Parts: sequence; structure tokens; C-alpha cells
Amino acid sequence: MRFYEYESKALFRKHRLPLGESRVVRSADEARSAFEAIGGPVVLKSQVLSGGRMKAGAVKFADDADEAAAHFESILPIVIGGESARSVLVEKKSPVAQEYFVAITWDGRAKRPVLVFSDMGGIDIEEVAETHPDHVSKTHFSSILPLSPYIAKEAIGATGVSGTALNKLTPVVFELMKIFLDYDLTLAEINPLARLEDGSFIVLDGHIDMEAEARGGHKALLDELGIGEEETRQARPPTDFEIAGARVNAVDHRGVAGNVVEFDGNLGLVIGAGGGSLTLFDAVRKHGGKPANYCEIGGNPSVNKAKELTKLILSKPGVEKIAVMMNVVSNTRVDIVARGVVKGCIESGKDPAKTIAIFRIPGAWEDEGFKILRKYGVEYCDRSVSMYDAAGRAVAKLS
Repeated sequence: MRFYEYESKALFRKHRLPLGESRVVRSADEARSAFEAIGGPVVLKSQVLSGGRMKAGAVKFADDADEAAAHFESILPIVIGGESARSVLVEKKSPVAQEYFVAITWDGRAKRPVLVFSDMGGIDIEEVAETHPDHVSKTHFSSILPLSPYIAKEAIGATGVSGTALNKLTPVVFELMKIFLDYDLTLAEINPLARLEDGSFIVLDGHIDMEAEARGGHKALLDELGIGEEETRQARPPTDFEIAGARVNAVDHRGVAGNVVEFDGNLGLVIGAGGGSLTLFDAVRKHGGKPANYCEIGGNPSVNKAKELTKLILSKPGVEKIAVMMNVVSNTRVDIVARGVVKGCIESGKDPAKTIAIFRIPGAWEDEGFKILRKYGVEYCDRSVSMYDAAGRAVAKLS
């Protein structure tokens, strides 16, 4: 899940990273008041979850209060990557002498966090890596062993930074490394991290992505930032459909029946088994199908959760049928899912036999589950039919 810039900076401020004075505003009058409180000049930045704000004209500078109000009015309607602004951040403009880039993310191949640093910030790091590779360093570190500021210092020094700049940058980068680990993040980025004309350093922009499964462990932080449980926070704000999916999953603690992502296809998916759900989603598309959604179900959800998830997916305009599929699992009772999905169809006013394109959930209590499906005339298959072939059967029902 992704944080807005102002939320990322709130987390940075909590850890005493150097930041300029700022205000989040939601009206032209608030923008005018923010300018007067901060004292100009200021920069106004659209608060969206996607990038490309500067290129879209959603970052503007103001030298007086009236200009700040006018810029708010021009920035707010700008749609970036299909996303409208939630608010505008008004921040004191800083006299920049040099910009740096620093980010920590997870290296899946190395199975360790990696710190990326460059003394050429403010532009895309991919461009710097291609045109000036000697100005980019990549340093892996352990997520288990104790951290040391020396790791940060070594990464910064590898780009040629030395002296006072090296000594002042090190604690900032080191703190960002700790933030990355402490909050189970998948990305912690500052770009640019600027050296001002007076020699001080300041965070001008920042991005934070948190592992979705870590939300429960950091509920206090999310509550502090005002991030609701229904906000999925991917690269865009959640749709109403996705918010409803989160509510279904939050009904009780038993199992998973949610993590819904909306698409524009006609085949609804009730799928599970972690990586298996991604495999099934891709298999549907490989067979030429058009998924209406992605979701996850498993871990013995209640009948009610399975039912409500089914009803939600069937309520989506354009959905013609649903496919209920899962990998081989031992802890999900097939009868519970079967009963929930069938009830969801019936309560949606639909015939389960005509609505469920395929049911493939091998696992515990499968004989009981298959009895339920036979009673309602639903086509099902066991583990002898591969996930790929099951997806193909579902897609064929739509032709």
C-alpha cells in the first residue's frame, strides 16, 4: 500500500528527518492561509499516489498568497495517471544547491534489502543509472543482523561524496534504512534529498510503500496518519468495489475473503492460494478470458464471508459468470466455500449451475463440498485437472 507524500513526510518527521514547513490544504482559502503562515515563496504539489506530477503541471511555485490560491485552483482538477488529487501540499520553497537520491527497496533475487544512492537526484534514477552509472551505488544489507551507519556511509561514499556532505548525509540515509525495516516497507524513497545553499540538508520529496500484509502490525501508525482500513492504497485510490471487498474481509477474523482488485472483464473470479491466485488470474487471461476482478480466498473463511464476496463480485456490472478456483491446499474446507458461493448466487437471484463456470478447490472436506455442488448442478473438478485447464474451462463457458 502506498502513502501520499504528506503522509510519508509525517512518518519522516516522526523520525526527525530534516523537513521544511508545510501545510495540507483542500481549498483556495486554505492555500492562501498556508502561504501566510509559512511565509513565501512556496511550492504547491498535487497529492496523488502516481508519479509524473511535474510533467503534468501539478507542481507550481507561488510568491504571494493570491498566487498560491490561484495555483491551488489550477492544480486540483489535474488528473494524473487516471487519478484526481486528494489535496494539495503547500511547502516552503528551499534554495537548493545540489540534489541527491536515496531509496531502499527489496531485492527479490538477493533476498535482502538494497540501498540505492545517487548524487544526481531530482530526475529518474533509471536515467542516471544508464547515462552516469558511476553516480549510482547499490548496497545490500541484512534485515536480520544489526544495522550500522557505516553501511550508509559506504553507499554514499561510493558515488564520490566526501567531507562534510558525507557526514551530514549519513545519519539521514541510515535513519531511512531503519524506517524501511521497522515498518515492513517495500519502498522508502527520498528524491530529492537536497543540500541547501547554507549547507544544511532537507527532504524535498518522499515516497513510502508498505507491505499490505503488515497493516495489522502497524495499525497505530495508520490510525495516526488517518489511513482507513478500507483503503487498499495501490498505485491509485481504491474503487468503491475494492472498498466493499475490504469490508467483506473485515467482517470477522476467520480466513481471507477479500484483497479485491477491480478490472473491467466479464468473468468474476473467486480464487486463492497465494501465488496460485496470481497463476489462476494469468491463466484466465492466457485462455483469452477477461477477468472482472482479482481476489483472494482461503484459510477457512466463514460461509458468510464466502457468500458476501460472491455477492459482491456478481453485483459488478458486466459480470456474466464466476470461476471458483484454488490450488491444492489442506487447510481450506471445500464444503464451506461451496456452501458460501452457492448461497451467494442464490441470494443474488442467480442459478448456481448457470452462474458458476467452474469450481476447482481440492482440499479438506472435498467430498462434502462436491455433494453440495452436485445438488445444485454446478460443474466441478478435482486436483486431476490442472489450474490452467480449469481456467480454460471457465473461459470456454463464456463463448
